[in-house]
Amino acid sequence: MDEKVVPEYYPSYNDNNNNKDSNPNKYSLQPPRQLPPPPPAPPVVPLKSVVTGTFYGHRKGHICFCIQKDRLNYAKPPLLLELSIPTDDLVKEMQRELVRIVLECDSSSNKSSCRLLSIPIWTMYVNGRKVGFAARRRPTDKDRLILKTMQSTTVGAGVIPKELATMESSHYPHHQGGGGADDGGGSGAGDGDELIFMRANYKRVVGSFDTESFHLTNPDGCLSSQELSVFLMRSR
Repeated sequence: MDEKVVPEYYPSYNDNNNNKDSNPNKYSLQPPRQLPPPPPAPPVVPLKSVVTGTFYGHRKGHICFCIQKDRLNYAKPPLLLELSIPTDDLVKEMQRELVRIVLECDSSSNKSSCRLLSIPIWTMYVNGRKVGFAARRRPTDKDRLILKTMQSTTVGAGVIPKELATMESSHYPHHQGGGGADDGGGSGAGDGDELIFMRANYKRVVGSFDTESFHLTNPDGCLSSQELSVFLMRSR
């Protein structure tokens, strides 16, 4: 019986080429994989808190605006501003449903890096009308006495008796007699008459390093029907 010889098969160079040609994309370059875009940055959320805000002044003098984190701590309020607008004029403005007080300052070399509440002089606008200036100052003994007298009042408006309302003369930087904004002690020409005040809760909103605002709220924390807001803005 004859044996069948099975020839051995050896792949040739042409066979390898044919195999490559059968799958031309096997060794081709693939486009780089694109990574998904990064998620958007979270929006800047303004910091909010509730503070006690008090307007007070003699009827025939200038009015002050004081911010306290705690009304029982009357010795060192974080902000005390003396406004150049007469008290009676501001009271008339407050009879409107919408009152917006804007305090603006320039970002000059000595103001651009300091805290907003530490700026000494502001240009003041009431409902879009320029009415003068506001000066930050340290509280005097009379200021502390007035704030101590009102420390039991959470929200309200009223009159402080004349005996407790006597305050020192005001010292705006642009007045004769001079002195810095921190030297002042009261509400100017009306030292002999009674002192009126309006105290309420304000929602403090810190929008950025250059903007803060205070918005009148009801005791329950909701915005009041009367829109009274104080804006502090540093222009750049």
